Amino acid sequence: MDNFEENIIKAGFILPPPPTAAGLYSPAIITGNLVYTSGQLPLKDGKLIELGGKGKVNEVRKDEAFHASRVALLNALAAIKSVTGSLDNIEKIVKLTLYVSSETFFSSQHLVANGASSLLHEIFGERGVHARSAVGVTELPLNASLELELIVQYKP
Repeated sequence: MDNFEENIIKAGFILPPPPTAAGLYSPAIITGNLVYTSGQLPLKDGKLIELGGKGKVNEVRKDEAFHASRVALLNALAAIKSVTGSLDNIEKIVKLTLYVSSETFFSSQHLVANGASSLLHEIFGERGVHARSAVGVTELPLNASLELELIVQYKP
């Protein structure tokens, strides 16, 4: 049996407590055998992480944002666990969408997304290979540097 939470620890991370909704929505919902997360920010203990979690991303800050995408991913996985009971029920990571608050002329959003994508592969192996979109945007809530969404297939 897979133990994906153990893989998170082996990767040097800890699954955080599930995020709480900041409005009239759920951090994750199940429909059929799919789980959709709401957008997750690079928050730790309720605050945007430093370095990399705040403000606009540029070439100088892309490595910080790479790390921030991993923090947002862990928040998304915590949201998924809160509705499925276990990450071990995940059969496939279907889609990752990353929105990057980008300075003018920054076009390396895909490199920022590689932070989350590579961690998914490290945790889930071949089940972590996914479709992906990395999108540059002007502004994000709370002046966050990025926002991440996941869609996963799970076994009820």
